[in-house]
Amino acid sequence: MSLLGPVEVRSLAERLNIRPTKKLGQNFVIDGGTVRRIVRLSGVAPHDVAIEVGPGLGSLTLALLPEVAEVVAVEIDPVLAEQLPLTVAERAPEVAGRLTVVHADALKVGPAELGTEPTALVANLPYNVSVPVVLHLLEVLPSLRRGLVMVQSEVADRLAAAPGSRIYGVPSVKAAWYADVRRAGPVGRNVFWPAPNVDSGLVSLVRREPPVTTATREEVFAAIDAAFAQRRKTLRAALASWAGTAAAAEKALLGAGIDPSARGEQLRVEDFARIAEQRAAAAAHQPGQTGRRPR
Repeated sequence: MSLLGPVEVRSLAERLNIRPTKKLGQNFVIDGGTVRRIVRLSGVAPHDVAIEVGPGLGSLTLALLPEVAEVVAVEIDPVLAEQLPLTVAERAPEVAGRLTVVHADALKVGPAELGTEPTALVANLPYNVSVPVVLHLLEVLPSLRRGLVMVQSEVADRLAAAPGSRIYGVPSVKAAWYADVRRAGPVGRNVFWPAPNVDSGLVSLVRREPPVTTATREEVFAAIDAAFAQRRKTLRAALASWAGTAAAAEKALLGAGIDPSARGEQLRVEDFARIAEQRAAAAAHQPGQTGRRPR
């Protein structure tokens, strides 16, 4: 296995006339130890089908291919998507058949576009879309059982934040709907080219069942969005527009066993599920409502 180092990354980028762009969140990993560490911490096994978002020049791809049954690499840049199979064929011909490259926007892919059902997400995610990508893939790919992603350090903290924390917010709660999330370690700036002006971090995700509730995921997520849109306000005030009135919000909160004077940062995802369930039940019994809601 011949991994990409600093010389190889720069040489390949120069040959392809690639200049990393902030728009696509491109920072290429140039350190073999870092990609080996990511693969090790991801816990992937020989039977896994890994999805890698933003493979770039292939640094992580080359380290991942020998350890899994298949790697589905989703790349939005057409030049990089075309080059990746050539790089793998040249540097790791014995595992080149395990690679599938999908030229697409990761925010728009699902099982149909991927042609398979990945079991693990392992990626150095484009930092400008990291949270939307994680939440989208967890939603549309129920086959994903675990993941390890590299993201901006601040984003890693937010994804893994616990209730009561100052940085606990929408990403924290929504990610918790799908998975147990934790920080898996820091990553220095010097392992990238070009070196970003922010620190990076690894985040581990292990799929879990969502909270048991009669509310839909959309209803729960709407409550989460409303609570954190005005996070300094009490839940009674913050949820007033979402519930219809402050009184209706208070009723839903009390029905869910939540203090109306609490704030969103104090609640777990299970709490938001109970609140949404209470509001949905109240709406179903309003005059003119059938009691049936789309799922």
